[in-house]
Amino acid sequence: MAGGAGTMAAGARTGAQSMASGARAASLDLRLLLLGAFWSSKSQTSTRTAPGQDQEMGPELEYGLESWPCIFQKPSGGSADLPRPALSGFIFLLRNIHTVENWNCHTISALYQLQSRIQSSFLPVNLPTFHHNRTFCAHLGQKPTPEDELEERYLLDSITWPGPPPRSSPPALRQTSDPVHSLFAVLPTQGGREWHVGDQLEALVQMHDFQGRPKRYGGDFILARLHSPELGAGVAGKVLDHKNGFYSAMFPLLWLGSAQIEITLVHSSEAVAVLRRLREERPDRVFFKSLFRLGFLSETTVCNMCLPPEQPLCNYTDLYTGEPWYCYKPKMLSCDSRINHAKAGYQKHLITNKEALLFQSGVNIKVPIHASGPDRIDVLPPRKEVEVESSSVKPEPIKLAPSGYYYEDSWRPLSGITMRQFNKSSAVTQCLKNKVINMYGDSTVRQWFEYLITLVPGLREFNLNSPKNVGPFMAVDSTHNILLKYRCHGPPIRFSTVMASELRYVSNELDGLSGGPNTVVVLSIWAHFSTFPVEVYIRRLRHVRQSLVRLLDRAPGTMVVIRSGNLQALDAEVSLYNSDWYSLQLDEVLRSMFKGLNVLLVDAWEMSLAHHLPHALHPPPVIVKNMIDTLLSYVCPDKTKRQLT
Repeated sequence: MAGGAGTMAAGARTGAQSMASGARAASLDLRLLLLGAFWSSKSQTSTRTAPGQDQEMGPELEYGLESWPCIFQKPSGGSADLPRPALSGFIFLLRNIHTVENWNCHTISALYQLQSRIQSSFLPVNLPTFHHNRTFCAHLGQKPTPEDELEERYLLDSITWPGPPPRSSPPALRQTSDPVHSLFAVLPTQGGREWHVGDQLEALVQMHDFQGRPKRYGGDFILARLHSPELGAGVAGKVLDHKNGFYSAMFPLLWLGSAQIEITLVHSSEAVAVLRRLREERPDRVFFKSLFRLGFLSETTVCNMCLPPEQPLCNYTDLYTGEPWYCYKPKMLSCDSRINHAKAGYQKHLITNKEALLFQSGVNIKVPIHASGPDRIDVLPPRKEVEVESSSVKPEPIKLAPSGYYYEDSWRPLSGITMRQFNKSSAVTQCLKNKVINMYGDSTVRQWFEYLITLVPGLREFNLNSPKNVGPFMAVDSTHNILLKYRCHGPPIRFSTVMASELRYVSNELDGLSGGPNTVVVLSIWAHFSTFPVEVYIRRLRHVRQSLVRLLDRAPGTMVVIRSGNLQALDAEVSLYNSDWYSLQLDEVLRSMFKGLNVLLVDAWEMSLAHHLPHALHPPPVIVKNMIDTLLSYVCPDKTKRQLT
């Protein structure tokens, strides 16, 4: 017993010495930290930006001494400079730091106030002024090859959009396109007003301004849809701009019965000109931030793909792809102390009051254009062979090639794939058995992940402690050997908070896949690139395409499915950042860049345009089901049935 007591006493002494040693080490670390903070703040005082000069978003104290197990009151104010009494107290604190193990809450609160006063000495208040040119962004990214430059010029030329004639000053609202004064008319066929399945329907649209005068130039962004509410049918139309105020809306006639034409003005040509200017001159209109933290100190700075080089930058350019990303360097911390990435907000006051009149909900954003006569037709059965031959003398119509159409609210592809209906979870499970499905991209493909784990009870989500709506996510069905994964693409990504360690570029992730006949790759990369020049999107897709080529070379059986962009709800504010016009331009680039590659497309653009439900960034369940059915029909094709058209 005595021996045991002696052992316990010796252990207690050893434990006390260990605790004291730990306290001294902690005291030394804290002393060095505070000393470094003091000298950093002192040096920053002499180089601070003059009052009134634009600065980056200031450091935000997200984790500091307030995280101690005490209740603190943050100081409500304080001088920007460290006063002489505070300096004396600071030196006293450094000399007596060994008493840290005896501090109480009042002492810690005082130290927290000291930390706050140090940080407040360089706390800026405004975002940096973004010069309205891209001269400082010209060097970003890897230098493209001559072939890449040639492709880029071709792609940019292919999406050239006609605009209003040059003016010395912006036009008044009354001179711009007005959907209420505009109209369309259904053009008759050569055989009269009789339409058959297999024919093409044309409607002629004439745009007028708010004074009722005909427009003499093009550039309006117009959507067209042919649908039948009674039949649950719909197909996207093709709009041709004649660049003189007239537009042709062309539709294939694919079902028997009634069909109604719907023409919508999304943006006037004058509004599109504003959107084009914002895309080229203000890629900062959505801005980002990162938290930097070391011990008790933390700072938050502005980040983006390119930043005005007015202050030191942290360079986070990807080493493999050369994709650029920068943050302003923290005042007191190193670039290596970056913790996370997040969307910081949206720039305001981007346009003038006069330009704001071009973006009014219910006036000139997604407003229907009415017909001057009937807007409905009755579609008859297909023409007889004799009629087809006799009509062959007429001019060859413009070839329409929609990817599919709705009938009874079910999507019917026209690309040769047999569409299957996966209405039971057991059918989905059987299709995905022994498969690994890798989903990469934005929240529109994350919606597919969420849909599948809800639909299939056997898919159990594995808790990776990932932030909600951010990921990465993983679900497993061990019984049927199914692995489903989702990961967001690298910056720019407008999610709330993504840990810096989880920021991955899709091309790098693809290079890490083994691939094979049981591997499915699903990509959706578009929604977060709308605020940047198209060249940025081309560069990103080029890297993804290169990685896909490498993946398909080493594992030819790998299935790759790309989800296109889709239409969404717009108002005056959303239009400046996420307009459907931006999405349309990116969508055309995406289709061109992956044409000829062994990849499959889920045409979310036409599936959202052809459906009768309102547009939404995250489409409603009935549309998502049709998208998932299309995906699964690719993965598990039905070779025993012919496609019904």
